[in-house]
Amino acid sequence: MRLSFAAAILTAALGASAASPGTALFATHEPMSLRLEAPFTDLFGHKTVDDDYSVTGVMTYTDAGRPVSIRDVRLSVRGHTSRRDGECTFPKLKVDLSSDDALFGSMKSVKIGTHCGESTGNRLTERFGRLPNQQAPPREALVYRLLAAFDVPTLRARPARIAYVDTGRGGSVVERNAMLVESDGDAMRRLGGNHDIPPEEFTTARDMFSPDDTARLAFAQAMIGNFDWCLEFYQGDAYRCDQRRKLWNVTAIAVDRGARPLIYDFDVSGMVAGRHRWFEDVYNDAFDDSWSHPALEVLGQVQRTRSLFTRAVLDATRAHFAGRKAEAYAALAAANIDAEGRAIIREYLDSFFSAIESNDAFYRPVVTASGVKPFADAGRSRAICPALGTIPVGTPISAPIDADGDMIQVTLLDALWKWAPPAKCAEVHTSPVWIPAAAVSREYPAK
Repeated sequence: MRLSFAAAILTAALGASAASPGTALFATHEPMSLRLEAPFTDLFGHKTVDDDYSVTGVMTYTDAGRPVSIRDVRLSVRGHTSRRDGECTFPKLKVDLSSDDALFGSMKSVKIGTHCGESTGNRLTERFGRLPNQQAPPREALVYRLLAAFDVPTLRARPARIAYVDTGRGGSVVERNAMLVESDGDAMRRLGGNHDIPPEEFTTARDMFSPDDTARLAFAQAMIGNFDWCLEFYQGDAYRCDQRRKLWNVTAIAVDRGARPLIYDFDVSGMVAGRHRWFEDVYNDAFDDSWSHPALEVLGQVQRTRSLFTRAVLDATRAHFAGRKAEAYAALAAANIDAEGRAIIREYLDSFFSAIESNDAFYRPVVTASGVKPFADAGRSRAICPALGTIPVGTPISAPIDADGDMIQVTLLDALWKWAPPAKCAEVHTSPVWIPAAAVSREYPAK
């Protein structure tokens, strides 16, 4: 007897992970067609005022040419920033499933990454910099696939094409690209976790995570051009963090021997959005005239890792990513995404591997002396933004532009976000500075 498509996938996948909900659903990266019927106008009317509001609907997919409907599913709006006024007219969704199903198995819920809005071109949302159109979900699904290829703990995802039927508006239909994303709970169980650690109980990554996990996380965020995350690596680490939180878009999962990080939510990453509206407030694009914004973003986060890990960890992590390079480019070649998105993602990948593969590229010159001030002139008559203090150890420099005595003129790359908002020092972001030549070395961290 011929097995149905869903049953065949399920049977093949059970041998590899019998206890993993969603194995069948995420066994392929082929786009899945779905139909969701629900009163979406009613649901979206509550997106900013009631976190717990949900509506009942029907989800239908096709199995071996015949429709399979799952009734009485509960749909709710999810997300932190995407649901805010002025951000997404069609926000992210969560579907709570009513019963077991051949394809969805024992999954209790699944997330939907929607198209956010109906813009055209590459216009981003004003506040958070999302790409509010249907090109974004397939790109983000590919990001999840790339992270999985590098064995970075993240959620499973699959591209989808969804017809949304608004039963509250006479059955009007909108069909758009989307993606299905594994729930946090299912991912936690798949990774061997027993519960997530509340943010208020989390200390630091150095205390709770293994160096291998945290290094892969940091390299992965650099590779995809993502800055919408926070993980306090050590006490007082303020990079992308503040006093309100130590974790953002990172979950700490308790496992038998310690904890593991789980990263997610990449809709404002460079690979998905294509650019960052804040770039000129952080990086100086004169650092190297031949480098693009994606390349500088990648380099900035890659170079930050030198202030976080030992050489042994850095070199092992570089080797880990380099060893799976071919798999990453194969995933890109196979992905069903728009041509512009393909070019953007390739540029991030190219930039990443260029930044890590050779020792010369990775261990580039940085400021290694403490207490170094940036000056506007070789005579040190005027310090630049003196109220903000000295240059952080580990800050990359460009090739020298000029030299005068024991001073060199260079452009700084603000890899540690010393002069990033809320701090303001436009001169560092637009002009070269003078520093002592003896303050610079490639030997960082020390061997």
